[in-house]
Amino acid sequence: MPTVHRAHGLRFVIFTNDHEPAHVHAVGAGGEAKIDFGGTGEPRLDWAVGLSNADIRRAMAEVARERDRLMEAWMRIHGGES
Repeated sequence: MPTVHRAHGLRFVIFTNDHEPAHVHAVGAGGEAKIDFGGTGEPRLDWAVGLSNADIRRAMAEVARERDRLMEAWMRIHGGES
């Protein structure tokens, strides 16, 4: 479970044995959210547990800002899959 990014007190994690669609887990502040990269569109919140609405907004904004770098990490970890 490599941490590929940190921001706003959250770790952004991509699990090595995870599944498509390409996504990241934002972990911290007593909770977790799964955020899909959104293909060519905006990132999409799949689910969240235990995070405040403010933490979810920060996580979503960070994934939007770092989307290309996070997608590169997904492809590196999953052997080119997207």
